[in-house]
Amino acid sequence: MKNTAPFCAIVPPHILDALAQSEDPRAYEPARRTLEHDSMLRTQRRIASASTAADAPSGSPSDKPHRTVYDARMLTATPGTKVRAEGDQPSKDQTVNRAYAGIGATFDFYLNAYGRKSLNGAGLPIDATVHYGDQYGNAFWNGQQMVFGDGFPEYFLDFTIPVEVIGHELTHGVIQHTANLEYYGQAGALNESLSDVFGSLIKQYALGQTADQADWLIGSGLLGPDVHGTALRSLKAPGTAYDDPQMGKDPQPATMDDYVRTSRDNGGVHINSGIPNHAFYQLATALGGNAWERPGRIWYSTLIGGELAADADFAQFARLTLASARTLYGDAEETSALLKAWSIVGIPTV
Repeated sequence: MKNTAPFCAIVPPHILDALAQSEDPRAYEPARRTLEHDSMLRTQRRIASASTAADAPSGSPSDKPHRTVYDARMLTATPGTKVRAEGDQPSKDQTVNRAYAGIGATFDFYLNAYGRKSLNGAGLPIDATVHYGDQYGNAFWNGQQMVFGDGFPEYFLDFTIPVEVIGHELTHGVIQHTANLEYYGQAGALNESLSDVFGSLIKQYALGQTADQADWLIGSGLLGPDVHGTALRSLKAPGTAYDDPQMGKDPQPATMDDYVRTSRDNGGVHINSGIPNHAFYQLATALGGNAWERPGRIWYSTLIGGELAADADFAQFARLTLASARTLYGDAEETSALLKAWSIVGIPTV
């Protein structure tokens, strides 16, 4: 399979744009450098020759992860210096340990919840680079590995802190090896939404939380202490994650009534993802219990089912989730709750 995966970062350009134009000297210079670097990486991904990520180990896929963590030592060359391999004792560097643990939590989630062995389903080794760049304010999946910046502490803390950020970015790898959704417009927003949904579910699974107990936030604990906000995004209440004088206000809509038409951010992939995010939240809380079970299985079955087009729009995805629900559960409460969830956010299923 060709690797046409785009550069997928957790912090959207509109946040970095706002910080780069702010009056806070602690923000505008590192934000500007992060934006410029992200733009360069996006261009490199578009023109790079397509190749698959690292090969899976030979033989049968393992039930154990194969993790390697590298240290970029504040440079931007990847992967960097190997600092922890699978089975090694914990490092003295807690950033290394959080990256290692977050990859493990993601691997365990996909294996135990859905029987998937690593990102490609065939035991793919997972690499991560930490301490990337000088005050680099982002984390990303580049089609081959995870990369974490240290942030700039007044606004972003260490990007390995929220396990859902690690789960989100690694889920881009799962999408790459399944539906391979395009990274533009509604298909791109679905790419981001699926990563948010499974990132949140990975955190819920790791913490043993039910849908009612979960915070449904992406990037909880990431924002600096002076930022007016709780996270980067909220599946429960899109548009409420932050409202900060320097970062701006969370622009995510919760329904199609407020759908944002823009050419920025690949057609608003980090903005309009709030709509399918909120549909999943509505389904999960209506059904109750563990959201990775019935709701998560519907989303996962749709992702891997082979019918989701690379350029799918919201309506196609909604119709396919309905078909998955009926295949899995028949015309039971799962299907009726799903119909209601899509109706709440204004996406048709017929």
